Order: sequence, then structure tokens, then C-alpha cells
Amino acid sequence: MIKLGYKLMSEEHGPADLVRNARRAEDAGFEFAAISDHFFPWIEEQGHAPLAWSVLGAIANATRRIELMTALTCPIMRYHPAIVAQGTATIALLSNNRFSLGLGAGERLNEHVVGVGWPGRVARHERLVEALEIIQGLLAGTMTNYRGQYFQLDHARLFDRPEHKPAVILAAGGVKAAGLAGKLGNGLIATEARTDLIEAYAAAGGAGPRYAEVALCYAEREEEACKIAHHYFRWSLAGWPVMAELPDTEGFAAASKHLTPETVAQQVSCGPSPERHLQAIDRYVKAGYDHIILIQVGPHQDAFIDFFERRLAPALRGLKAA
Repeated sequence: MIKLGYKLMSEEHGPADLVRNARRAEDAGFEFAAISDHFFPWIEEQGHAPLAWSVLGAIANATRRIELMTALTCPIMRYHPAIVAQGTATIALLSNNRFSLGLGAGERLNEHVVGVGWPGRVARHERLVEALEIIQGLLAGTMTNYRGQYFQLDHARLFDRPEHKPAVILAAGGVKAAGLAGKLGNGLIATEARTDLIEAYAAAGGAGPRYAEVALCYAEREEEACKIAHHYFRWSLAGWPVMAELPDTEGFAAASKHLTPETVAQQVSCGPSPERHLQAIDRYVKAGYDHIILIQVGPHQDAFIDFFERRLAPALRGLKAA
């Protein structure tokens, strides 16, 4: 069956609001919540970037049922993978085993802050492989030392580690990364309704959950929703090859300044129509994704959560991925 998730956009909301939104999502029947892990917002208009791990600790304490995950944490520069493993184990314990770790290769926007430069794509993926080996080993309790090209461990051990190892979900924007998720991860996450990613994941041995993020903007009027989506989410149309390389919010503003609300609405389902939003979601379900993360763009989270509970959830319950 399809599991329905809610995206906690840490770029658009402060820490207290993120905790409140997670609690509202749980009450509305969302089965899991995924939080972005950024040092910066994508563009200045979004206005926020709290530390995701502190927010997760507060959410774990404020909720009882809803599952939690990062979407996504980059473990190759801003964090050493041993610290990511420690944070994962801690949140898993605080949430009573409701946490999964979502990982990706990251963006220059968030990782350059530690002052060691931004490596090329090949080096980033080499780093990610080493980070995955370390994180999986520490969470399983099978690794204490590691000597890689980029990372080392020296007699490391997680003293507070859950009995059941948290799942590690790996992002993929291409078939090579999807294969890596199948080989070293416990699940796949994507932002496009691409069956080739699922096929590559399965071919590499992946048999875990398949997550997909779907951006929506609910509002009472379609024109209002288009304006909101453009104001807060136009950065997303640049595509991952560009998004990974831009250094700051000014770069994303420049890259998206010529986009119109109408152009953004071609990629983000906008307006009050449940049928339109359901069609957008259905593309991912038919492609084979079984964990759908709904992103409500902009400030109107309460209205969207009410809309989800009344109009979307009844139509989505019981669906099966292709």
C-alpha cells in the first residue's frame, strides 16, 4: 500500500513552526514526515534554515505515531559520517524507532560553509560511498575503524544505539545513484516520476521502500497558488545538475529570475482542485513509488493539511504502487 508523507520544509519555516506542523500532520493522518537538512534556504524569500537535527529531537518528543526521516542529509562535508550515524541513532531512540535516515550527495549551497571547497561530481560520489559504508557499519555495530581516501574512523563506537538499525534511504537523480541505493542503501528517494530509477535500484538488489517527493501548492484560487509557488519554489526548476553547483541564494535568484508563475505551475500542481493534485501524485504511483512525500509550497500549511485530510487522503488510501 502507498504510504503518505508530509514534507517539513526547513527553508520555509522556523523551528517552532516545523514542530507544530509535524504535530498537525500526525493528527491529520500522515504516516511519516520528512525534513530537509540545509544550512541555507534556496532563495532569500524562503527565509529559514534551522538545524534539522535539533528540530527532529523536538518533533520526536512532540509526536507519538508519525515516522520521521531526513530528506535529505549530506554526509560528505558539513557533517562527518560518524556524526550523522550518531545523530541517527539518537533520534531513533528518542522517537522509539520511528526514524529513517535519508542521504544524498548534497549541494554546494549548503556544504561550502566549512571552507574546504566543493569537489567535482566523481569525488562527491566517491565520498558518498565511503560515508555510506561508515554510517551503515556504525549503525549496525560492526565497524570501529575505517581508512578510506576521504574519511577515517579511529576506534569509533555508538554507545546509544537502537536495537533495530534505522533504514538508510539514498537519493538518486540518475541510474548510477539508483544502483548505489540498491547496493548500499535500504531504500530509494527521487524527485522525478522515473521508472528507470526504480528498475536500476531493483537490478542492484534494492528491495526496500521507494520514496518520491511531489510538490503541490494548495490555495483557494489557482492564481494565488501560482504566485505562491513562484515566490517560494521557482529555484527548483533549475534541475539537479545546476542546483548542486550554485554557491548561494543570490545564484539561485539569478538562475530563476526570468521564470514566470505560469512556468512554475507547469511543474508544481497549483490551485484548489483535488483532481489536479491527485493527477500529479498518480504519476509517481504509476511509476512505482510507494512512499509519497507531499510538499505544500508556501506559508499556508494549516489549510493544506486540512485539505489533505478532507479531500486527498480519502482518495489515496489503499492505493498500490505499480
